[in-house]
Amino acid sequence: MLTTQQKSIITATVPLLETGGEALTTHFYRMMLGEYPEVRPLFNQAHQTSGDQPRALANGVLMYARNIDRLEALGDLAAQIVNKHVALQVQPEHYPIVGACLLRAIREVLGAEIATDEVIAAWAAAYQQLADILIGAEKAAYEANAQAPGGWRGGREFKVVQRVAESDEITSFHLAPVDGKPVLDFQPGQYIGLRLSVDGRDIRRNYSLSAAPNGATYRISVKREAGGVASNHLHDHVKEGSTLELYPPAGAFTLVQGDRPLVLISGGVGITPTLAMLEAALETSRPVHFIHCARTRGVHAFKRTIDALAQKHPQLKRFYCYEEAPADPAEAPHAVGRIDADKLANWLPADRRELDAYFLGPKPFMQQVKRALRVLGVPDAQARYEFFGPAAALE
Repeated sequence: MLTTQQKSIITATVPLLETGGEALTTHFYRMMLGEYPEVRPLFNQAHQTSGDQPRALANGVLMYARNIDRLEALGDLAAQIVNKHVALQVQPEHYPIVGACLLRAIREVLGAEIATDEVIAAWAAAYQQLADILIGAEKAAYEANAQAPGGWRGGREFKVVQRVAESDEITSFHLAPVDGKPVLDFQPGQYIGLRLSVDGRDIRRNYSLSAAPNGATYRISVKREAGGVASNHLHDHVKEGSTLELYPPAGAFTLVQGDRPLVLISGGVGITPTLAMLEAALETSRPVHFIHCARTRGVHAFKRTIDALAQKHPQLKRFYCYEEAPADPAEAPHAVGRIDADKLANWLPADRRELDAYFLGPKPFMQQVKRALRVLGVPDAQARYEFFGPAAALE
């Protein structure tokens, strides 16, 4: 339990985190990943190189320090962390490693004059408080997954029963459990954890479930990323008949049931979780506006699927936007260029205060969508989004 004095010390370090938090977390990751190979599979090296992971941790630590007296103000942050950890199978034994490296980083970056024994003791108590909260929540999630119909704990082998090229960049993998038993249900918008062995390295990744739950199989749809270790391995080496190790579904970015018109906005491979959301919504009479943006027609995945659904379901309206106009006029989208408020104004329902919007895609795309939705009068609480990688600020 944190003492009043320790809470005061944590609060007093907020200005230091605001100015040097990213340097601290960069040093932390370099130290931890260099000295503790057992935790390397839990981290995407590309996110380390880009700085996204250190920035995300710095922001998270800052939010925790600012709200050390009122943890309820952290909102969905804890749930997001728990879901990411569960999908990657973070275990209680990983927490002491992280804690020891974080305290060392604080001492080494801030220096002994600032990071006194008293400061380190306060941060040790604060870290343990957070670790206990997360470990407890993750334990409950692991147990719930194991006890639910079709559920399991840890890894489970799945066979690739079908592989489908959805565009020039995206391929779908249909996965069925090797044991032939049912699979765990999931909420549209969730993802699974995937464990791969690539060149002798153990790596783990999360991939959105891109089809509605059916109790028997899962589908993930993976974009080939330039330099992407996992995505290129899946595209180049995983064929029909290959086996993969999956962890149970997780994720807090899920479709909320309701009667308000639903707006699904995606850019690139951000389309994947919206597909499961769309299928679920079309089982009701709820109006749906499906908006997808792609660089070109060649990389526009699932167009035929969405077009067919629009023919079958009158409540579905779909709109496509390409950065580059196609050579064939017959394949012209509804708009060309980057998405903006003017385009969205033509595609959203008339009453913009009475809709639920979900959007996902590259960070600049999501920044633009969030700004546009706000300009058009969509309440922030009804504009939901998630990052494929580490969370970041969209403002």
